[in-house]
Amino acid sequence: MKPSDDFQAPGLELFQFPPLWPGAPYWLTKPTLMAGVGALLVCVLLWAAFAHPRLVPRGLQNIAEMGYVFVRDQAARPFLGKDADRWMGLLLSIFLLSWIWNLMGVIPLVQLPVSSFLAYPAVIAFTVYVVKIYVGVRAQGARGYVGNLIPRGLPKLTYVLLIPLELLQNFVTSLFTHMLRLAANMFAGHVILAFFSAVGFWFLFERPTLLGVPLGALGVLMAIVMTGFEMFIQFLQAYLFVLLTAMFIGSSLNPEH
Repeated sequence: MKPSDDFQAPGLELFQFPPLWPGAPYWLTKPTLMAGVGALLVCVLLWAAFAHPRLVPRGLQNIAEMGYVFVRDQAARPFLGKDADRWMGLLLSIFLLSWIWNLMGVIPLVQLPVSSFLAYPAVIAFTVYVVKIYVGVRAQGARGYVGNLIPRGLPKLTYVLLIPLELLQNFVTSLFTHMLRLAANMFAGHVILAFFSAVGFWFLFERPTLLGVPLGALGVLMAIVMTGFEMFIQFLQAYLFVLLTAMFIGSSLNPEH
């Protein structure tokens, strides 16, 4: 058997896309298009749900209000308290956008989780980072904001190590943790789904053999199971993404918490 006839597991080529047409800008690729579609979809859904709200919600408004209540009660209020409602527009939009970007990984014909490309969650995470610092300085003053990052009442020698670590965590690693958590999980999930799908297709259709067909059937079964599991992870990661957003903003507004 020639090497070209061997099964090749999918790899980084899953995330490499040329421009949409010859001569198009290098950045105008399928992920860019899907990111824009996702943002437009969020705007359309929220407009359709809340442009003419009813006292007794029905249809899309009812579904949207369920999402609103979920984000408000599970992310905003625990960290923002009385300020939760002021930030719900931002938080709900981030939750829906990241969730839709994630779900694109299991939508037929699209099958591309936009969030697995680091640049897209990075834009949101950096925006949250700027907002966090801005509201912290505005609420506490620059000196108070930086000063309140450091716990008080500890032995003096502790601060030699603690101060650099706290500043590093708040001004550097929090940004990267925010965006990498989402991107890494979506990247790994997409590769896993692609692997099991490729196993099923290869051993059932490309190179069916007596021993290979059961392996291909197992690959298809695992692809189905992992798709269901991945949809749960997609929701969970969108929730954690907006939870961290609320936590960062809340810590700047209410340092005592």
